[in-house]
This record gives sequence, C-alpha cells and structure tokens, in this order.
Amino acid sequence: MMIVGLTGSIGMGKSTAAKMLRQMGVPVYDADANVHAVQARGGAALPAIEASFPGVVKDGVLDRQALGARVFGNKEALRKLEAIVHPLVGQRQRAFLRRAAQRGEKLVVLDIPLLFEGGGERRVDATLVVSAPAFLQRHRVMARPGMSAERFGGILRQQVPDVLKRRKATIVIPTGLGLAPTRLALAKAIAKLKKRRGRFWPANPWRERFTAQLARARRK
Repeated sequence: MMIVGLTGSIGMGKSTAAKMLRQMGVPVYDADANVHAVQARGGAALPAIEASFPGVVKDGVLDRQALGARVFGNKEALRKLEAIVHPLVGQRQRAFLRRAAQRGEKLVVLDIPLLFEGGGERRVDATLVVSAPAFLQRHRVMARPGMSAERFGGILRQQVPDVLKRRKATIVIPTGLGLAPTRLALAKAIAKLKKRRGRFWPANPWRERFTAQLARARRK
C-alpha cells in the first residue's frame, strides 16, 4: 500500500486538494482533525494537558487560546505539548492505515500540514506538495477572518519555505490556475503513484510495538 503525504504552506490550497482526493475515492487521513479530536471534550489528551498546563482545561473543555498563550514562542512548552499529543495522533494514524490495508486499498493520503517541518517525509512513500504564486497565497490568507500581516508573517517563519517544499516533493500540485487544473493534476499524480509499491506498509510489528511502548512511557 502506497502511503502519500499531502502538504503545503498556509494558503496554498491543501484543504481543497484533500477534499478533491476524497471525492476521487482516495482515503485521506486529516492530521489536524485528529489533533482536535484528542483535545476535544473527553479527548485522550486532556488529562495530560491539564496536568502539564494547569488551568487550560475548564469544565472539561480545552481553552485553546489559553493553551496557545502558554506555548507560543516557548519551545520547551511546545515540546511538552507535542510529547502529549503526537503519540495519541500517531495511534489514530496507524489505526487509519490498518483499516485501509484491511480494505485492500492500493494508496492512502496523509494530510499533514507540517509534514516536512516534523520530518514526516521519512515515513511516507511519496509526497504531494500544493503550491501557488506568493501573491495569490497572500491574497488567500489575508482574506481569512482575524488574519493580520504580522500573524501571517509569523506563520510563514514557522514553516519550511515553499521553494524548499517544492524541491523535496515527489510531485508538485499547482493550485493557482483554478479548480479544474488542480483536480486534473491530482488525478494524474494519484494514477502515477498507484503504479508504485509502498515501502512502509505492511508495517513492522516490532516497530509498532516499540512505538506504542514509547508513547506509554512518555505519558507517565
């Protein structure tokens, strides 16, 4: 089974590309949605988050603004949060892959915004990078509610530059020409990648067991 990473900088059209892939029948794992799930009411991450950042969980609900204020610009706090959330999200990702493999899927896509930033490209068979001209990226982002030039600049500084992502990509998906060309580029990319054989699935059971043990140790 081919495991393909989908990524791209803010405003490049990754969410639209993921939606198109789903419409084509490609199983897509949404990393952001799963992060939100483990942090939602009753989520598995909430007890550890409250223990590490007292006061950010109120009446069983995570105050994302308060948590953001604790970790923004604080690398140590951010690493502590990631050590809580990432293992849980990793478990959900592996469950997604197992289900897809059981269905006999030839290819799946992992929608991961910070794929290259976290070294995730080493754990997928190929990468799709969505990209558009900088002026269009800026126009899209600045149209979002609550966005400012300062915030946009801060987000860009935390991301691998688009030019480097395109160099690292297996296939670049241009999103600045309209929806139809984007959909066509995605369809061609998926057809091409389905002809390849994946290296990472079936997974090594010993590696999965070690990863699970490591996740439990981090939560203690």
